[in-house]
Amino acid sequence: MQVAIVDYGMGNLDSVARAVEECGGRPLLTDSPRDLAGAAAVILPGVGAFAKGMANIRERGLDRVLVDDVAANDVPLLGVCLGMQLLATTGTEGVETPGLGLVPGRVERLQPPDGLRVPHVGWNEVHHAQPNPLFDGIDSGRDFYFVHSYAMRCDDPADVVATAPYGEDVVAAVARGSVAGVQFHPEKSQKAGFQLLRNFLAAAERPVEPALTFSRPRR
Repeated sequence: MQVAIVDYGMGNLDSVARAVEECGGRPLLTDSPRDLAGAAAVILPGVGAFAKGMANIRERGLDRVLVDDVAANDVPLLGVCLGMQLLATTGTEGVETPGLGLVPGRVERLQPPDGLRVPHVGWNEVHHAQPNPLFDGIDSGRDFYFVHSYAMRCDDPADVVATAPYGEDVVAAVARGSVAGVQFHPEKSQKAGFQLLRNFLAAAERPVEPALTFSRPRR
């Protein structure tokens, strides 16, 4: 299955593409709205600041296609790291900035207790908040690799799929209908990360009602 990987000038695209290929997908790096509108599955990666990410997406005309063509047509969409944060309603890094609004919530700076550094960098346990096909075959508590200073706070707790302990339960994965996101980097998370990518590809190909790919839709 061909997987469109969104190129908006921010992200470790090559490593994501290599991971997708190793997991059995055919990656297509693209900034073309037409490619995204016709994709069977989409990955939105990203590294950097929320406001810059959204500015780059809007400059390329990708915001409307991600909302109106990808998400609205229940095309499986996976946000990774900054890409997950951009799924939210609002980001607060630097200046308050509207996001894609696909998973209602705000992205706010981590505020861990003394002794824990920001950014949160390195391996950390990811605990399931509820069953989800993204984590099929992955035990709760497995380590994934994180690099971030901001985290999503979901309006609806039902959208939270997994959390990671970092002074509090930080949202590590979200899902809403055919849209999902992970705060960690699956492409850098070795066996568990590659299993999650395989699960994403399998869920995208599964012959079920598309709107139920990752969770009960709540639009």
